Amino acid sequence: MGNDPQHRQDRTARRGDRPQGSGGIVFALVALALILAIGFFYLTNESRQDRRADAITQAADSVDNGARIVGEAARDAADKLRNNN
Repeated sequence: MGNDPQHRQDRTARRGDRPQGSGGIVFALVALALILAIGFFYLTNESRQDRRADAITQAADSVDNGARIVGEAARDAADKLRNNN
């Protein structure tokens, strides 16, 4: 059966449906996609950290501005109290 020419011809015909090296090409494409995805993650991770730092800086600025406004209001209130006495 293994040396039967008809059997060998049937196996060759079935292999003809799929190109021989397609497994290697698929593996190479998957590997390339994985490398590109990892590279994209590392490139965008830095900008993500920058955005977080910007958000923290803006929040700190908002608190600072709020404290300044409260301080100015307290100073104005104190000046008014002094001027009225």
